[in-house]
Amino acid sequence: MPEHNGTVHDFGKLATRSLRMRDLSRYGEWVQLADAQALSAAELCGAAMRRRLSHRDSRALPSCDSSPEASPCGRAPPPCCFCWCCCCSCSCLAMKGREKGVCNSRRTSNVSTLGSLQRTDESGRLSVSEVSSWALSFSALLESPAGRAVFMEFLRSEHSDENMLFWQACEGLKAETHRAAVAERAKQIYLDYISILSPKEVSIDATVRETINSNMAVPTAHIFDDAQAQIFALMHRDSYPRFLNSPLYQSLLQSLGPAVPSGDS
Repeated sequence: MPEHNGTVHDFGKLATRSLRMRDLSRYGEWVQLADAQALSAAELCGAAMRRRLSHRDSRALPSCDSSPEASPCGRAPPPCCFCWCCCCSCSCLAMKGREKGVCNSRRTSNVSTLGSLQRTDESGRLSVSEVSSWALSFSALLESPAGRAVFMEFLRSEHSDENMLFWQACEGLKAETHRAAVAERAKQIYLDYISILSPKEVSIDATVRETINSNMAVPTAHIFDDAQAQIFALMHRDSYPRFLNSPLYQSLLQSLGPAVPSGDS
């Protein structure tokens, strides 16, 4: 086995390379090393944070700028994450600034989506009865193309749109009939949503993840069925109730006319 010296990102790149070469044995080794390295880094960060908090009341940090967001003496803020995507140069303050911009873009996107769906209604393809039916059941929402679009926009506002993207990718995979295409699409879905290296990794339990890993050598169109079921349940339980009460859905419903009475969600 190669030398075990390296960063989390180094091991992550090696794991990705092994997966692309279908060397699942070596892939598992690199993943374990990356996890161990990340845990060690997180423990060091936790210790440093505890020391900093213990001195906070007895010692004020010097500031070279009157701005509350300025770094002391011009030094860059410490890394705030231990991910595998080379983002350890980011800082909590920088992230806050980016999040403000993201929130503004989300609001603009929501307004755009609402206007687009209202124009769809004017053309006779979307009705208040259809929009109201999305509250009848989660399955009814996902069966509607417009419903999926609005729900996706809501998930983006909650930074959890990877769940819907994964669910849709699994649906597309199950519709594939050619073996070579199934293998290629399964590999891409794995890299995009299952691999712990992916920034869009979905939350599934360890047992399901291990089963997928063991079946990736010869994937089928239903390799992700258990994972898809877990993500479906997660969206149904957590995201769907919030979506029904969200300003996005309520505004769309009100803009189309009087609401049609609906059953339990």
